[in-house]
Amino acid sequence: MSYALGQRWISDTESDLGLGTVVALDARTVTLMFPASEENRLYANNDAPITRVMFNVGDTIESHEGWFLTVERVEEEGGVLTYVGTRTDTGEENTLLREIFLSHQIRFNRPQDKLFAGQIDRMDRFALRYRALKNQYEQHKSPMRGLCGMRAGLIPHQLFIAHEVGRRHAPRVLLADEVGLGKTIEAGMIIHQQVLSGRASRVLVVVPETLQHQWLVEMLRRFNLHFSIFDEERCIEAFADSDNPFDTAQLVLCSLDFLRKSRKRAEQAAEGEWDLLVVDEAHHLEWSEEKASREYQVIEGIAENTPGVLLLTATPEQLGHESHFARLRLLDPDRFYDYQAFVEEETQYAPVADAVSQLLSEDKLSNEAKNSITELLSEQDVEPLLRIIEAGDVDNDQRRDARNELIDNLMDRHGTGRVLFRNTRAAIQGFPQRHLNLYPLALPSQYQTSMRVAAMMGGSSQSIEQKAVQWLYPEDIYQQFEGENASWWGFDPRIDWLLDLLKSNRQEKVLVICSRAQTALSLEQALREREGIRGTVFHEGMSILERDKAAAYFAQDEAGAQVLICSEIGSEGRNFQFANQLVMFDLPMNPDLLEQRIGRLDRIGQKRDIEIHVPFMEGTSQALLARWYNEGLNAFEETCPTGRAVFEHVQEDLLQLLAKGSLDESLDTLVETSAEMHHRLKAELEKGRDRLLEMHSNGGASAKALAETIASHDGDTNLVTFALGLFDTVGLNQDDKGENAIVVTPSEHMLVSSYPGLPSEGCTITFDRETALSREDLHFISWEHPMIQGGIDLLLSEDVGTTAVSLLKNKALPVGTLFLELLYVADAQAPKSSGIHQFLPATPIRVLLDAKGNDLAAQVEFEGFHRQLSPVNRHLASKLVSSVQTQIHGLIEMGDPLAEKQLAVVKEAAEAEMTAKLRSELDRLQALKAVNPNIRDDELEAIETQMGELRGYINQAQVNLDALRVIVVSHQ
Repeated sequence: MSYALGQRWISDTESDLGLGTVVALDARTVTLMFPASEENRLYANNDAPITRVMFNVGDTIESHEGWFLTVERVEEEGGVLTYVGTRTDTGEENTLLREIFLSHQIRFNRPQDKLFAGQIDRMDRFALRYRALKNQYEQHKSPMRGLCGMRAGLIPHQLFIAHEVGRRHAPRVLLADEVGLGKTIEAGMIIHQQVLSGRASRVLVVVPETLQHQWLVEMLRRFNLHFSIFDEERCIEAFADSDNPFDTAQLVLCSLDFLRKSRKRAEQAAEGEWDLLVVDEAHHLEWSEEKASREYQVIEGIAENTPGVLLLTATPEQLGHESHFARLRLLDPDRFYDYQAFVEEETQYAPVADAVSQLLSEDKLSNEAKNSITELLSEQDVEPLLRIIEAGDVDNDQRRDARNELIDNLMDRHGTGRVLFRNTRAAIQGFPQRHLNLYPLALPSQYQTSMRVAAMMGGSSQSIEQKAVQWLYPEDIYQQFEGENASWWGFDPRIDWLLDLLKSNRQEKVLVICSRAQTALSLEQALREREGIRGTVFHEGMSILERDKAAAYFAQDEAGAQVLICSEIGSEGRNFQFANQLVMFDLPMNPDLLEQRIGRLDRIGQKRDIEIHVPFMEGTSQALLARWYNEGLNAFEETCPTGRAVFEHVQEDLLQLLAKGSLDESLDTLVETSAEMHHRLKAELEKGRDRLLEMHSNGGASAKALAETIASHDGDTNLVTFALGLFDTVGLNQDDKGENAIVVTPSEHMLVSSYPGLPSEGCTITFDRETALSREDLHFISWEHPMIQGGIDLLLSEDVGTTAVSLLKNKALPVGTLFLELLYVADAQAPKSSGIHQFLPATPIRVLLDAKGNDLAAQVEFEGFHRQLSPVNRHLASKLVSSVQTQIHGLIEMGDPLAEKQLAVVKEAAEAEMTAKLRSELDRLQALKAVNPNIRDDELEAIETQMGELRGYINQAQVNLDALRVIVVSHQ
């Protein structure tokens, strides 16, 4: 096309510049001025990436003065257009509007406008857009949403709890699974579902100070949730932006100690208008009828103002039965209002648990069991089921179904079943055995000398605890006297022993844990310098990136580190269950820390038995502590729920013995006392086990079915194809690294300056869950990952692929036969928190019209049709569109009513699904409320309100044309 001064053109590559005007011409170049953005561009006139803007009869256009004209005639003089028509504001007819006076801000937002303006995209981008709409719709509709994308194994009881709680309105529950069963993962899945569904946007997580980093890493690595750690320094910084520093971030993580120490910060946290509060290690919240601890008061203040509350503890009754009641009181003060009433109510649960046990064993029900069941459930519900169970002429399937229905009803209506979830290792099973290997070693003379001098010099200023701790680490005492340059690892017998262990287990990954970072660093140096063993360290002084690299190096099968040496804090929150060899180079004073160490390897999903190696020097505090843990608590080979209670009971005697730095006969008495208390408390815990609660918490067959369903979605080839196409379209570099890993990095030719979820330096991704679990440095890409979710949002918001022109090579059809493919989106404008996406997410409606206006979409599937098409270059595409412009206008007018008709069907189905689902849930909860006071009134009210609001949003849903493709038949 020839250029003329005053013509209006639009940039194909920089559409945000607005409308450009030709202001200069010569034989080789054309200069455009873009007044809206105050930019000029110089183009080569034979290949300029610009498109002529030409409007047609019937279009409404805007002048630079802001008035609008409906075009009735188009005149051309000297290559410049003049539009003639009627002004919409005054009704004045035969008004002239020369194209040079068109509005500079004109944007072509509607697909048809872009098509006629020559802004035609590639056909593969059109296909990608349709797939993005379709996949986004399917993800929103999936009942598994929020559970498929986490970087974690598919463990049934965790998925069951997360699915059960994550879908609730403002869940208020206590997660009390035993150590190693994954409470943090359960909480993360619940948070993820609540955030993804829009039910929660502001989340506060309160944890012990030592677990802050663990939570930060777990939420980021497993769920792509970016929390901010708040401490006093962060609050002071944030004060510049807000009166309440907690308002400056949506996902906040802080320590309980931080809130306890500052009344001001505790009050600000309570005023934070959170949607969800999560408290880890909730057994620290002490309460009695006489007095509540400061920690309890702080959490109570926040919980009163927060709709959703999750409390986590592995030992719900650790601080006594009153404190256990108090935590339930935090969740629902109206329900758990009186401690004595709660104690009385609990006595009713045991007979019910016995009845369920009989039902599960398929034994004949005793009269006591029948009476227990009838007391908890209404007689009219129970009698028909009992008749089926006891009938002689009923087949086994019917009998089993009746038993299962009775068990489900009992569990659903059982006392704390909706607010308390507790799984035990005994109930879950699937855990490895632990094998303890003790290695008594001779105390070297260098240590004997320095310890003797330390004993002589030990001042009265040292506390018993300081003295006790001192003797556990003789290397520290030696270093104190000999100076920092003295290397204790040259003579420490544990070094030779460790070297022998590593050399005799060359093919095994070995995790070594010691109490201090400096010890870890010295050990790594000793292994490297003495034997050249490939090792790496992992401690609290390293950045997250450095820790990731160390963990990845350890995880590598070939050329990876044989040994990872962790400090106490450095190892928190990490899962190294691909290894089964654990070395405790020294021992911690706290039984909980000992369990935490073993828990790095002893986790559900561990395939091999755990070998625990404990070297110690004879006649020292190390030997004493090893024996107390082993014989007093059996803490090495079994989980020890009694550990803290026994430790606190004998703490004074234990410290006195440790402070002596040598053994005597009083150790036997201490071990016997501890063992007796351990067995007694363990028996009481076993006796007090709420088996019915455990049955309810693990989900049984439905939990296994849930895990199988999610597993069936893993390895989705559709996801891989879509993701790689998306990355390619946006302009990301992709480098296949093998072993299910791809390196993705930004390029210089991206659609946007930064891509959602992608670090500026790029990252390595995998689509394989097993690979992601063994390599924490990889991003696990699922439909829920920000790189996919954000990429889809980016694709749809940037108008990528909204227009296309393709050729259909088909000799059975006449050359020039026209088809028009229209993609509409049915959408209800509603807040995300309303839950609209569950019933009516943005829904793609495809219409495929032939030249006569017949809709062929039902007969011609998209993917198969797309594979038959060929791309067209932009210049030819523009010519084709110009030649059939009138026909396209007519077909769009025919397509709109067809889309409206489908919209009515979509709305009707959405309302029916919403009503059925929420009405069923409401009826169930109302029935339960009659027998289980755990059902809160605000839950019922929230469902009724939600139904009314959703009905209104669904009825107001509209359909809009999102993209179109012109298809012309060709024989070449």
